[in-house]
Amino acid sequence: MKERTKLLLIILVFLACYYVPWSHPNIRQAGLEAFMMLQEYAREHVLTCLIPAFFIAGAIAVFVSQASVLKYFGASAKKILSYSVASISGSVLAVCSCTVLPLFAGIYTRGAGIGPATAFLYSGPAINVLAIVLTSRILGWQMGLARAVGAVIFAIITGLLMAFFFRKDDAARETGRIYVPEDEDKGRTLGQDAFYMLTMVMILIFAAFARPAPGSAGLWQIIFAAKWYITAFLLIVLFIMLKSWFTKDERINWVQSTWGFTKQIFPLLGAGVLVAGFMLGRPGHSALIPEHYIQTLVGGNSLWANLFASVSGAFMYFATLTEVPILQSLIGAGMGKGPALSLLLAGPALSLPNMLVIGGVMGVKKTLTFCLIIVVLSSIAGMCYGWIADLS
Repeated sequence: MKERTKLLLIILVFLACYYVPWSHPNIRQAGLEAFMMLQEYAREHVLTCLIPAFFIAGAIAVFVSQASVLKYFGASAKKILSYSVASISGSVLAVCSCTVLPLFAGIYTRGAGIGPATAFLYSGPAINVLAIVLTSRILGWQMGLARAVGAVIFAIITGLLMAFFFRKDDAARETGRIYVPEDEDKGRTLGQDAFYMLTMVMILIFAAFARPAPGSAGLWQIIFAAKWYITAFLLIVLFIMLKSWFTKDERINWVQSTWGFTKQIFPLLGAGVLVAGFMLGRPGHSALIPEHYIQTLVGGNSLWANLFASVSGAFMYFATLTEVPILQSLIGAGMGKGPALSLLLAGPALSLPNMLVIGGVMGVKKTLTFCLIIVVLSSIAGMCYGWIADLS
């Protein structure tokens, strides 16, 4: 962190301590909500979601050759292959907008093109099979289908637009990159590396497997009941692989890389959760901005309602699957179907903590462009869906 940035942070903290009327009931409630949200995040997401994601990111940085990354995600890779893989990645990883950050940082810093990397960044939390199924069950199959189709299309369009806007930066990154030889002998087969990565992904999926909604299919109930047994078994398999297939130096490099991503992302993430909790509160709990203000602004299907829903969703933090019951109550209070889809497409993929972190990874300009693209696309999709819903 630059010294100028540190000085600015110190000044902002001092001004907040000096001028914010902390004795006011609303401010005190907002402050309480900020720390309650941080506690909720620490209890429900850090151990089961973030830590496995950090280790996966560290493994990508250390064990996945740069040539392999560039083959599928590089700026010069075939677009059909790279965007197809990136746009459906979220159907495998049931992660939220914050958990996907270490994975995005891993592939982007490893040389992935800005287009496929941002397509992956959007698709990770947006194209979530569990969320799509829950959306269809609670909000209707039309909303579930619109969310699934919109998310896949958005991932591709967002990636293509980012690649177009920053094509010169991508070319410079690829030109100045030191490539790892493809024939580097690591003492393992490609299948062994793939099985190692798959095991860690499965640990992330099962450890973070959310409790199914009442009345869900019996398969989801069985998986949830057995999630910790499956996770424990996968951890044993991972331990055996690490002892058998990897050298001590490789294991040390993996841990050091994981710690590097943790230091970069975790502090910004915590600060972002605090700010989001202070401004908007947890779902169902008011903070500085009362919930009923938001609800009254997203009725109908006007451009303003859809834009406001997209922007609100972009700044709010949604843990995986929590957006569905929130929207259920908002729709019951008069929220239009168009703005509901706008929030569904923008909310899970973006959040204030998310913006802060990706700004540190790929810069402020790229981050603002990425967020603006998603907000605009979500607003347009919401208006179109609302118009179709009104006709039916």
